[in-house]
Amino acid sequence: MCLAIPGKVTEIFEDHGLPMGRIDYDGTVNTACLAYVPEVKVGQYVIVHAGFALNIIDEEEARHTLELLAQIEDVTTNDELTARDRSTKDNTQSNSK
Repeated sequence: MCLAIPGKVTEIFEDHGLPMGRIDYDGTVNTACLAYVPEVKVGQYVIVHAGFALNIIDEEEARHTLELLAQIEDVTTNDELTARDRSTKDNTQSNSK
């Protein structure tokens, strides 16, 4: 499964002849190649996969996607904590026998 993440273009520059951008992923900033979206401007949102901006999207779609990803993270974290609690409880019970 591939996952592309939305981010906001905060800076555009060139590196070895390639258009590059600094992308803010809701607080985490990294760089991405902008060759597939040469028309992108600072302030716009892009979908990035494997270091390449693939599409320009509007801010509403970006925010919605980020909210969904946060919900997935919350569910995953809760599932991991529940599994860890079960494992700890099982280990405690088997050690007390």
